[in-house]
Amino acid sequence: MSVVLRAQGLHKILAGDVPTTLIKGVDLEISAGEFVCIMGPSGSGKSSLLYLLGLLDVPTHGTIALDGVNTQGFNDAQLTQLRLEKLGFVFQFHFLLSEFSVLDNVCLPMRRLGRWPEAQCRERAMSLLTRLGVAAQASKLPSQLSGGQRQRVAVARALANDPLILLADEPTGNLDTVASANVRQILHDLTRELGKSVIAVTHDPKFAAGADRRINVVDGQIDPDWQPL
Repeated sequence: MSVVLRAQGLHKILAGDVPTTLIKGVDLEISAGEFVCIMGPSGSGKSSLLYLLGLLDVPTHGTIALDGVNTQGFNDAQLTQLRLEKLGFVFQFHFLLSEFSVLDNVCLPMRRLGRWPEAQCRERAMSLLTRLGVAAQASKLPSQLSGGQRQRVAVARALANDPLILLADEPTGNLDTVASANVRQILHDLTRELGKSVIAVTHDPKFAAGADRRINVVDGQIDPDWQPL
C-alpha cells in the first residue's frame, strides 16, 4: 500500500522557564486504507501526536509529509488549505454549529473549499447523511438530535471534502454503549468500503480491537515493545 502520511523525527516542546516536551522523536507511517489506533495513558501525548499529524499544530523539530507533500515551512494559510483538501476531523464533542441545520453543517466544508457548486454540495451532503443513516435529520438543528446522531453528522462533515485521512480524537468518548458501537463500526467500514485511512486516539479497547494497527504512546514516545492484549 502507498504511504499517505509520513512523520519523521517529530518533537513538540512547549517553551517556558522549564520547557515541556510533549512528543519525543516520533517516526510513523500511515498507509492508504489503514486503520490505526493510538492508545496510551492520560497525559502520554497521544492527542498531541494526533494534532501534529493532522497539521493542527506544528512540530518544534521533525517533518510531516502528507500525500507526498513535505509540510515543513508551510505557513498557516498553506496548512489550512492542505487540511481542507486532504484531512477530515472527528472529535469527542461534535462541534456542530448550533444555528445551522444538519445539512448545512455538512455543506460548510465544501463551500469553504469551493470545489463543487452549491447544488452538488447539497447532493453530496445528502448522500453522506444517507450513508450514515441520518438523512431523515437533514433539516433539523443539532440540538434536536441524539448524541449518536450528532456524532454521525460529524463524521459526514469530516468526509465532505473527500479527504485522504480521517483523524478522530476519542470519537466515542461521549457516547453510550450502543451509539459507541455504531460509530465504531462506521469508522471501521470507511477503511474497507471507501479506502480512507483512519487515525484514532482512543481509551476504548473495543474501539481499537478492529484496527489494523495499534500503537501505544508513553511519555511522548511510541513504545516499540508494546503488545496489545
